[in-house]
Amino acid sequence: MSDDNNDDGPLPYANHIKTVLEQGVIMGNLPKVTTDPNLLEEQARKEMALQRGFEYIRGSAGEAATMHANRLAFRSWKIIPRMMRPTGDRDLSVTLFGKKYRAPILMAPLGVQGTMHADKEIGNAKACAELGVPFTLSTSASTGIEELIEAVPEGDKWFQLYWPLDEEITASILTRAKKNGYHTLVVTLDTWVMGWRPSDLDTANIPFIVGVGDEVGFQDPVFRRKFAERTDGETPEESPVLAGMYWCSEIFPGVSRSWEEIRILRKYWDGPIVVKGVLSVEDAKLAVQHGVDGIIVSNHGGRQIDGCISSLDALPAIAQAVGSKITVMMDSGIRTGADIFKALCLGAQAVFVGRPVVYGLGIAGKDGAYSVLANLLADLDITMGLSGVKNVSELNSSRLAKIQQPGDIRSNL
Repeated sequence: MSDDNNDDGPLPYANHIKTVLEQGVIMGNLPKVTTDPNLLEEQARKEMALQRGFEYIRGSAGEAATMHANRLAFRSWKIIPRMMRPTGDRDLSVTLFGKKYRAPILMAPLGVQGTMHADKEIGNAKACAELGVPFTLSTSASTGIEELIEAVPEGDKWFQLYWPLDEEITASILTRAKKNGYHTLVVTLDTWVMGWRPSDLDTANIPFIVGVGDEVGFQDPVFRRKFAERTDGETPEESPVLAGMYWCSEIFPGVSRSWEEIRILRKYWDGPIVVKGVLSVEDAKLAVQHGVDGIIVSNHGGRQIDGCISSLDALPAIAQAVGSKITVMMDSGIRTGADIFKALCLGAQAVFVGRPVVYGLGIAGKDGAYSVLANLLADLDITMGLSGVKNVSELNSSRLAKIQQPGDIRSNL
């Protein structure tokens, strides 16, 4: 049940701690999903009924060096709190592409959520809507573009694109997303081929090939027509494996797009375009040069390149180089409110959260996703207050110190 509404509008996110304590101390109802970020993954491992879904979320490239680097980068930055500063009525809101959001947190585009819980993307999107968090639908979702809007008309929606090779299919998908009210297009740059993910390879856990998580494509009229032309009139429902292989050849084609091809997307999308996967200053400048509206500093949660620079380590230089010209956001490695605080201090205007939320979804469906998001928002709100920060706009690098300590050589989360 939502704990963020009253007659005067939403309560502060920090109020969630009061709800958790009242439920536990007075009612005897302990949280279904742990509030301890160090324990969340293990709880998901033990309690998720759909274990292949858990393994898919947890998986990373190679020896998981990048995934661990993402966490270690956050640990190397320490918050410098200020005292005796009035921080009541804190304002966590941010404005992105002319639209104001309650908090600087967005749900990352994470695919095949139907393999994690029956509530799938619909349950996750409902949780996001209740908390004022924009939900980003993945091209590899278990839920279709129209299906999500019909089930969850409330709340802000963004759409993530794995860019099909076929321009006609691309045009059809983008037209559908725009028609159904998705506000911002997120184009993933780093996944034109799947990374080397041992946990998926060792267990043959690639759902898209067999038609799972392909709903965006399978429900597309142009894709359906072209598949029928290839298969003597068959439908994706009749031949999900063949259709899945065809869809994968479109969205994971094994060849990268070029910066010049951004103009193709502009033909079919007149709203904000954000590119995801930028980790170098040079690419950030190219994004500006080619008219992109925003970038997400991201290494795909460590799922694509092993031994890659962490997103947080890449963020400051990118924000300094292009932050005045383009909207800079980040993802990869965020597990706590303090992490979000640090990312905002280092130049991100907003952050995306993925794994923790879908662990919550896998444990307890929509309510689990809500709990994880509410915990993160409350943690951020409280961290800001305790650090002497009243508004997101006050966050900058002077609030942090980079100090390496012996305990930072290990990544617990």
